Amino acid sequence: MSFGIYVHWPFCAAKCPYCDFNSHVRSSVDESGWADAIEKELDIVAAAQGALRPIVETIFFGGGTPSLMQGKTVARVLEKISRNWRLTNDLEITLEANPASADAARFADYRAAGVNRVSLGVQALNDADLKMLGRLHDADEARAALAMAMGLFERVSLDLIYARPGQTPAQWREELQQALGFGTDHLSLYQLTIEPQTPFALLHKTGKLQIPGDDLAADLYEMTQEMTQAAGLPAYEISNHARPGSQSRHNLIYWRYGDYAGVGPGAHGRLSWMGKRMATATIRQPERWQDEVRKTGRAFADFLEVPDGDAAREHLLMNLRLSEGIDLAAYEMRWAVRPDAAKIATLSEQGLLSLQNDVLRATPAGRLVLNAVIAALLN
Repeated sequence: MSFGIYVHWPFCAAKCPYCDFNSHVRSSVDESGWADAIEKELDIVAAAQGALRPIVETIFFGGGTPSLMQGKTVARVLEKISRNWRLTNDLEITLEANPASADAARFADYRAAGVNRVSLGVQALNDADLKMLGRLHDADEARAALAMAMGLFERVSLDLIYARPGQTPAQWREELQQALGFGTDHLSLYQLTIEPQTPFALLHKTGKLQIPGDDLAADLYEMTQEMTQAAGLPAYEISNHARPGSQSRHNLIYWRYGDYAGVGPGAHGRLSWMGKRMATATIRQPERWQDEVRKTGRAFADFLEVPDGDAAREHLLMNLRLSEGIDLAAYEMRWAVRPDAAKIATLSEQGLLSLQNDVLRATPAGRLVLNAVIAALLN
């Protein structure tokens, strides 16, 4: 089973109004102390896995804004991982970056440390929408950061948010055409969603922020699929598009329900431990997390067994997000269950699922309403 490590950097220069990630604005960060705690957590995870530790295939620095980190901090973390685990020869090491913190010297340090893939959070390619989204960069800075990243790293992913307030199909078509023209090997294209407990949620509730309705959002989604497919970056997951061979291997571990360790404030993981599936989570608040790790060495706030039935449901929910679908024979071998045949038949008759050679996939129509399809299949 594939194994990856997620490292959470929880700090940002500003909090975007749509964001519900575990990110925090701080005037200063004890970066050395943060790295000390990460190293201690990595030691604890490795010890919990015992002598037969899996080979690390991917490492992902997420956030927050990991591109605020110094290169030497990234190097420290990677060195600690290499001491605790064997690494695959074609290790994928991704770092999320924002254009506002894209510094050439720091990017060069990341590259020297071993980072070979960057995911750049551009989010929009016009200044008005960037301001509305609370981003600290403008469109020209985004293009400059992208050019710099593509000159330094083997693989670059570009993130955009669409279905924004007032956005028309013509505007999104023009913007997506620009994005495809940059030549990156991966695009993450997310519809704007209103997350609870965010400033956008309050604005939306009071009618001060309107997003496209379901029909327009569906039109924008279908346009996205058509344009990326024609450009040679088909969707391999609901919101992710890549040239063949350029998929995010780290995220595929999540969607294929592999094993991954999550370290840093608020990070989650799924680990195989003594024949059980374990769900892990760490303390969310950065200062509390760092203090607890320093005092007690405790890596996890939660280290809980996931019952096989719940794990099977999680696996199905995640794997159906992928265009490759899920191999039901392998799924049954792992969990000793299969999805209900009658429900599959009903959803297939409705044109929402397809079952061929024992591989279950959501159809293009099914991916438009995937949450409802999964709910119908699992309930």
